[in-house]
Amino acid sequence: MPGPGPGKGALRADLSASVVVFLVALPLCVGVAVASGVPAELGLVTGIVGGLVTGLLPGSSLQVSGPAAGLTVLVLEAVTEYGLGPLGVFVLIAGVLQLLMGLLRLGRWFRAISIAVVEGMLAGIGLVLIAGQLYAVADAKAPGSGPANLAGLPGLFARVAEDPRALTAGALGVGSIAVMALWKHLPARARTVPAPLAAVGTATALTALFGLPVERVEVSGLLGVIRPPSADDFGALASAGAIGTVVAITLIASAESLFSAAAVDRLHTGPATHYDRELMAQGAGNAVCGALGALPMTAVIVRSAANVQAGARTKASRVLHGCWLLLFAALLPTALGLIPLASLAGVLVYSGWKLIPLAEVRRLWRERRGEAVILLVTAVAIVAANMFEGVLVGLLLAIAKSAWETSHVQVHVQPDEGSADAPLRVVVSGNATFLRLPRILSTLESLPKDRAIELDLLSLRHLDHACHTALVNWAARHNDEKGATRVLLPTA
Repeated sequence: MPGPGPGKGALRADLSASVVVFLVALPLCVGVAVASGVPAELGLVTGIVGGLVTGLLPGSSLQVSGPAAGLTVLVLEAVTEYGLGPLGVFVLIAGVLQLLMGLLRLGRWFRAISIAVVEGMLAGIGLVLIAGQLYAVADAKAPGSGPANLAGLPGLFARVAEDPRALTAGALGVGSIAVMALWKHLPARARTVPAPLAAVGTATALTALFGLPVERVEVSGLLGVIRPPSADDFGALASAGAIGTVVAITLIASAESLFSAAAVDRLHTGPATHYDRELMAQGAGNAVCGALGALPMTAVIVRSAANVQAGARTKASRVLHGCWLLLFAALLPTALGLIPLASLAGVLVYSGWKLIPLAEVRRLWRERRGEAVILLVTAVAIVAANMFEGVLVGLLLAIAKSAWETSHVQVHVQPDEGSADAPLRVVVSGNATFLRLPRILSTLESLPKDRAIELDLLSLRHLDHACHTALVNWAARHNDEKGATRVLLPTA
């Protein structure tokens, strides 16, 4: 496996790798932008910043950043509700927050996020992305929300069967999906062209050759789409929903980038990622993207893996890939206008499918069913509501599960071997929290009410306020019922 570092031929290796990453990134930058409801060129702007700004900064040497499918749903919701102008404000503030988190050395804490929640988030994003992009495959407009998109699919399929234009677009989209899915089975020599580029390039060539009546990417020009946020755009922050969007962009972009960094570290033998520096690098990139009114960025595992596998040795490869994107956007912008939207949608449908961890769900269901439930609930909540609320539901469920599992408590009533006048001894051990209070009280309330009780709590590792209060109250009630109670409490 290649590892980053200087040496003979390093520049040549980085130059070659940068071309591969550029070819992978180009269709994905455009596709993510179109799916996010913004001009295609803004996806290229984010990719350029990911290479020229984030790529130059320390953190992870071989990780490549740009617009990611994982934020598509969230950005589309933000643009639909608040407009394109405030999006730049949201991304700018998210970048500043990432910089602050890096300065406060909070990067390592992102590794404490439940993997089941992260995978549920990706699964939910994948499902919403697929449901929305299936309409774009047929050159149709999606109804809007996740449930509405899913409910409208039967009608979409009926329309494709009846409308020749929709059928033509659908054929291009399905063909692009097929190319993406089958590309890995081709000989290695054929796979020198990245699958996304092959899928979009083939569809574009067919569209141009036969003059197919399908919708294509709208081109505005690079300078025409760059729009720094105005003072009025900052007014959107008065909404609680807008603040939630900023927080969601910050957390999801940070988590995805740092999880990607951990995966990339396993692909090479060079220095491991410095998480806090990488978080600051991502923050600097997002701050610049926000100032330009572009899409938010994350580290993208598909491009990063392509970079490593292509033999990259230093960060020069990711910087050069940004240069190639800039040259393309500056010199060949009209080429974007030849790309059929259905093909880009097909690439994103396949990308959405790859986000759904089917194998992990099956494994968790066999081995850790509680984690599988968290994953599925998070995904369903994202589809049913939105990204922020879905992730919040998943995190709360994961915290509740952890609290339940760690609050083990044993209530042992010792055998009555003495006289009837001797107190009955009850030993409670473990962690007594409010979650286990019903079990503890149920056992105590089943004891004889006229018998003296010795309640031994000395073996408890933890006794929370709720349990302490409830046990003291139970002892008082037991005394009132003419049964003496002696409570042995652990020392503070």
